[in-house]
Amino acid sequence: MSTVQPAANQPAIRKESLIASRTGFLLFQLALIAVAIASVGIAVALGQVDIPISDSYRILIYQLTGIQIGDPQSLVSGPSASIIWNIRFPRVLLALLVGAGLSMCGTIMQASVQNPLADPYILGVSSGASLGATFSILIGFGTAGILGQLGLAFWAFAGAFGASLLVLMLAGLGGKMSSVKLVLSGMVINALCTAFTDFIIYIANNAEGIRSVTFWSMGSLAAAQWDRLPLVAVVTGLAVLLFLLQFRILNTMLLGEEAAVTLGVNLFAYRRIYLILTAGVTGVLVASCGTIGFVGLIIPHIVRGLVGSDHRRLMPTSILIGGIFLVWTDVAARTIVPKSELPIGILTALIGAPLFMYMLIRKGYEFGGK
Repeated sequence: MSTVQPAANQPAIRKESLIASRTGFLLFQLALIAVAIASVGIAVALGQVDIPISDSYRILIYQLTGIQIGDPQSLVSGPSASIIWNIRFPRVLLALLVGAGLSMCGTIMQASVQNPLADPYILGVSSGASLGATFSILIGFGTAGILGQLGLAFWAFAGAFGASLLVLMLAGLGGKMSSVKLVLSGMVINALCTAFTDFIIYIANNAEGIRSVTFWSMGSLAAAQWDRLPLVAVVTGLAVLLFLLQFRILNTMLLGEEAAVTLGVNLFAYRRIYLILTAGVTGVLVASCGTIGFVGLIIPHIVRGLVGSDHRRLMPTSILIGGIFLVWTDVAARTIVPKSELPIGILTALIGAPLFMYMLIRKGYEFGGK
């Protein structure tokens, strides 16, 4: 990719970072992968019933590879094996996937609209997915019968997709689409979808469904099961593979419209494609665990300070740190209150809001700039 001087009043791609060298960055990525693997093994050992970490690793190694380390009976049919393999391990894997997916979507949206406030929730995508899922749960479509979880995911995707189209249409009215108009349009659609969701809850004559929607709207990984993981894993995995290869286009988006024209890149088309794809990913994630805020907003900001704004580095690092962050947030959600579980969305908001306030008031912070 050629070096292009940024147009006037457009942000440049920040070169400075705490990890500047290529070797240092590779070592950092390897360290993050090691931390992610270690986090999985430790997280499955923690909960209302603590299990020795050594036992959790022995059980996981046996279940994944067939290698026996210790008593083979306890590795298969013991109570610890059942808790780890059937309950906690799917939950930790779901946390890893959801955290990675939300961080990826936030990174893409911030680059697409050239605004550091962009993420699936602020742009209305998540509220659209919530509207679709709430409709599915309370009206009765997609939660039983042949469709099962796929039906709920379909309605959440439909809501996210519809919200994205409305945001793009609204931002394109009255002239050329801009990043400010996209964010403002997202806020409008977010408010509308939230209002319709509340209306459905208000008129629904389904007490059990309302309790389910209320807890689900705060975000929870408690429903994680093996049969729910394939859809999330496939959608998130394919999106990760795609967007890891899109770093040149994402970097061009930071340079602005004028620079993109000189490079022959149609940012208008790419912006639409990216927002629609991230809407699909967000819809599936929201269907699997409810609304979990601030992950897609905060993680890219933190990572940008570590590795800079070049998406060749920013994207993989955000994906890894997002996954690790949500794994440990979920551990806190299910251990911080004895014999109970906090909705994970409450914790991400309690962690994310102060961090974001600090980043807003910190002097010298500029999105994608020096």
